[in-house]
Amino acid sequence: WGAQLRYVIFGGDRLEPAYLRPWAERFPAVTLINMYGITETTVHVTYRPLSCADLQQASVSPIGEPIPDLSWYLLDAQLNPVPQGVPGELYIAGIGLARGYHRRPELTAERFLPDPFSSEGGRMYRTGDLGRWLPDGSIEYLGRNDDQVKIRGFRIELGEIEARLLNHPGVREAAVVAR
Repeated sequence: WGAQLRYVIFGGDRLEPAYLRPWAERFPAVTLINMYGITETTVHVTYRPLSCADLQQASVSPIGEPIPDLSWYLLDAQLNPVPQGVPGELYIAGIGLARGYHRRPELTAERFLPDPFSSEGGRMYRTGDLGRWLPDGSIEYLGRNDDQVKIRGFRIELGEIEARLLNHPGVREAAVVAR
């Protein structure tokens, strides 16, 4: 099957390219592509064909370039672009962005913000994902700015689970950890 396979696309969780090195050596004609995506878009936001240099990195998870109907910004707390190497929060904008959350106007207002970089009054989505600019112009994924984790591609809010546990009369304290 390796002779017919041309592309393998990864998405859903943080990618550690070094784990793919043995696979890439075994199937050198196959292009490995990392795709960063969120539910608030049409699944994927960026793509990055992984290079040999990427596969040498132990923990750098390169996000890549935006797909044509989206753009991204890496911003500080005041919504200013961060310089290369400085961590910031990833914001997504463009026509591929959802309009908001169904029947959740408060959450929509919190996460979908006016895009200060759009001349057409566009919106951008605050992802909660952290990253930093790499010298090649792509972004390295650094993790989350909250307690949300992804398990097999599903978003899990640890704080929400703790709050539900604390609602039980027999629970005085709760801590939830993903392992």
